[in-house]
Amino acid sequence: MTITLDEARRVINAAIEQANENGQPSDIAVVDGGGNLVAFVRMDNAWIGSIDVAINKAWTARAFDMPTKALGKIAGPGDQAFGIHVSNGGRVMIFGGGIPLKRGETVVGAIGVSGGTVEQDIKCAEAGVEAFGK
Repeated sequence: MTITLDEARRVINAAIEQANENGQPSDIAVVDGGGNLVAFVRMDNAWIGSIDVAINKAWTARAFDMPTKALGKIAGPGDQAFGIHVSNGGRVMIFGGGIPLKRGETVVGAIGVSGGTVEQDIKCAEAGVEAFGK
């Protein structure tokens, strides 16, 4: 199972709608089950520094099959995953905005959003997850 381009576009469009409601342009990425980029959008005036962050949030959510926010909770000093953010060539993101996309119980990809506050990024990603489930 994987994510089609049409599904990725639906996920991204829902995240864009939420980003517009937030009043914060964002970078939005969707990866497939192998962590490969399926679709990406940089909204007008979104930070170019957030491009890699969005893509890597999506990759991280798929690589570890958990939201990046959850990974961050176990990656602090003294925690069991401390230092994980420097693994995989520094690609691992440990703050919110990356969420796996599931078909049933199977992770088939992930969304990553960057450009707003962590809370805004999470809301956009959640909107994408909800659209994927429809």
